[in-house]
Amino acid sequence: MLKLAPRLLLLLSLGLPCGALAAEATAVVETLHAALLAAMKDAKTLGFKGRVAQLGPVLDSTFDFPAIAKVATGRHWQKMTEDQRQTFLQTFRDLSVATYADNFSDFGGEKFETLGHEQKKNAELVRTNIVTGEGKRVSLNYVLTRNKDDYRIVNVVAEGVSDLGLKRSEYDGIIASEGVDSLVAKLKAKVASYAASGK
Repeated sequence: MLKLAPRLLLLLSLGLPCGALAAEATAVVETLHAALLAAMKDAKTLGFKGRVAQLGPVLDSTFDFPAIAKVATGRHWQKMTEDQRQTFLQTFRDLSVATYADNFSDFGGEKFETLGHEQKKNAELVRTNIVTGEGKRVSLNYVLTRNKDDYRIVNVVAEGVSDLGLKRSEYDGIIASEGVDSLVAKLKAKVASYAASGK
């Protein structure tokens, strides 16, 4: 008798073939990429605040910020008060949007390439490149997990470096030595510095 893994049984019971899930996860990443390209092309007209306003809703719909915040703070999450969790989550979200608005502040002929999809344990991996105007390719891999009825991004791996891994290491050190309120203050200061840059 053929034995199917529990996850595959669940997918079949939901009527969601693996190919459909791959397409769904890929569509989330391509939605983000389309928004980033649009922000880059209109960057000067929009300005920083305009890019934040344009990209914010897209990031909210493509990233699982609550899940990322929990992993990024690791062992400290359970020790936080509910107010601290919500404040950190909002600040982390605002910093993420501000970072994208700052990084994608000009257009020089860049484009995104979707290379493929892999199924990982409890996650989907979408492999892409961002191609510069000079033709240089930078690897961007997205890890997505299912959040209720759709897929959301939980990690971005650029050139083999995990953004979530870097944040978890940095945040753990700050919280352990200075406390979560200090970390939040530092993240808010970073958001303010992006806004003040005038890009």
